[in-house]
Amino acid sequence: MTSPLPFHAFDAALFQRAQTLLNEDWLKGDADLAPVLPVVLARGVGQDWHKAGTFRHHLVGVARSLAQWGQPRDVRLLGLLHSVYGNAFVDLVKFDAGSERGRLRELVGEGAEQLVYTFCTASRVQFTQRVLAGQIDTDGGMTIDRIGQGQGTVHLGAYEVAAFIVVSMADTIEQWFSWQEDIFAGFPNVEQRRQTVHWMASLWPGPMRPSSRMVAQISAMGRALQHPALRAVLPLPPVFAACTQVLAEADEAAATSLYWSVIQQDQPLVQTDAAIAVLEQAVRHNPWVGEPQMVLAQLYLSAGRLGDARIAAESALQLFSQWGNAWDKRVQWDAWVAWTRILLQSATQDSWPERLDKLNNLALRG
Repeated sequence: MTSPLPFHAFDAALFQRAQTLLNEDWLKGDADLAPVLPVVLARGVGQDWHKAGTFRHHLVGVARSLAQWGQPRDVRLLGLLHSVYGNAFVDLVKFDAGSERGRLRELVGEGAEQLVYTFCTASRVQFTQRVLAGQIDTDGGMTIDRIGQGQGTVHLGAYEVAAFIVVSMADTIEQWFSWQEDIFAGFPNVEQRRQTVHWMASLWPGPMRPSSRMVAQISAMGRALQHPALRAVLPLPPVFAACTQVLAEADEAAATSLYWSVIQQDQPLVQTDAAIAVLEQAVRHNPWVGEPQMVLAQLYLSAGRLGDARIAAESALQLFSQWGNAWDKRVQWDAWVAWTRILLQSATQDSWPERLDKLNNLALRG
């Protein structure tokens, strides 16, 4: 007997919070972050390349997830500024740590600036390795190496460990897709490969296939927040059932492959049965991302299964609201949300067009 699909109940309050972040200028309405944005923009972050967009897209996207997760001011500021002193991963120094810490301190306050400085200068590879290995001290702290000049070590207290985990989760979901997965293969234990040999993997942006292993890693990072000394330090991100569940890497790999086979149209193009069955299996393997459920909702609509379409669309919208970022980077998060709302409206009102050209006319009503 086939198991029921693990769809998620729709939380109207969570979606309402997400709606406030759909406007491209949402950050200007954040009293904590708005004064900082012009200073950061003046450093050219809107022109720097970064993974699936610009550095501005990345910083704002990380801050957006943290806002959706109800994080306090200094953690949201850390999200917006998490690479401004540079770090081991990116050569994007926007403030010189040797001469401009005072400037940033005046702008955001001593506590937030210290958090940013520590995040930029501590070894994030070592931090990630130790979190994933469960090597967090009984009191929630951790001692790790510093990077750059002077080096040495830095001790992180429970608050810093919790903040760095939460920001790392948001940072990763905002940027990770197949191109980065290939060039950073094995992260956090990156395997160094010659570009001249693996030149095909280096071609940006590549097919933009979603990650086949990183959501599992994010779930393990989140599960570390259940450490007794960390559980109540910060609001738990709502993903993975408030960070209580872990996705297996094998399940993520299977789900991504199944989902991508439908997106690439490696399924029969006339009848929906096979594509629906494949996507249902993808959802069973990985019920924690919205895009497979959203595509499934559209296929249910095409098959005339209105009730199933409504449930799948509500679940997808719930997941998009939980993340505040897209898993499938081919379009932005707000576009995924917009189309999912169209599907939900069509399923609820029995208004899905029969003619292909009428899809171009769809719009939200009311």
